[in-house]
Amino acid sequence: MAVDSSALINWYDVQARDLPWRRDGVTAWHILMSEIMLQQTPVVRVAPIWEEWVQRWPVPSRMAASSQADVLRAWGKLGYPRRALRLHECAAVLAAEHGDVVPNDVDTLLGLPGIGAYTARAVACFAYGQRVPVVDTNVRRVVARAVHGRAEPGNPSTTRDLADVSALLPRTRARAATFSAAIMELGATVCTARSPECADCPLPSCAWVDAGRPAHTGERRKVQKFAGTDRQVRGKLMAVLRESSAPVERVRLDQVWPGDPGQRDRALHSLLIDGLVEQTDDGLFALAGEGG
Repeated sequence: MAVDSSALINWYDVQARDLPWRRDGVTAWHILMSEIMLQQTPVVRVAPIWEEWVQRWPVPSRMAASSQADVLRAWGKLGYPRRALRLHECAAVLAAEHGDVVPNDVDTLLGLPGIGAYTARAVACFAYGQRVPVVDTNVRRVVARAVHGRAEPGNPSTTRDLADVSALLPRTRARAATFSAAIMELGATVCTARSPECADCPLPSCAWVDAGRPAHTGERRKVQKFAGTDRQVRGKLMAVLRESSAPVERVRLDQVWPGDPGQRDRALHSLLIDGLVEQTDDGLFALAGEGG
């Protein structure tokens, strides 16, 4: 079963959310920043930070001229701060090797630091209107239901998923780019994982609905908890360093997670290994680039 691209695009033209990175005047660099930020982070948390970044770092060279610590502080509580370091590294390459401009083709984008298969295609499509399949969790879910009649998409497969979406793309570049945005929007707002609003779906036919909305038979992906995890401890340690203008003593870090010293030490060690934190010669701790 195919997806009715006209029905989907017409719905998107009316129902698309007014997201800041979809507005006029947004550059490919701005879109790249949004795509990095949106990985595993909700839109509502990303939008205000993204708007601050666009003002502060309107072009890659401006970010490249800032320190790693500046970028990590600006990242704040978005989570997974290694993304910020990779984006800083990417900005330096764009400034030095690409004339301060984000490339428009997938292969070149894939050669940039921190840019994977999804991000490269998202930038090529949403910034430059390229006719390339863009596949995220939302898109996979819509395809699983509308095309294959399954409640859930199952385990990701880059080759299969790209082929599935590529087969659905309209022939013209402009419509293909809009279709890609529309199918992602459908999965994010209507064809959601837990509570799909099938009555609001613009698609005139859906294999899953036609089959009576059969329940998922495989193992469900577990929702990753946060409270009590090493990720939470890492976040607390990073918060201390972000809020300090100078390297801090170990005791300052020990105070944020006193109940389980072993977990705290493990979290701190992982931050050092990831290059997010540095230790000075006299045993103090600082954000990347501020350890002397």
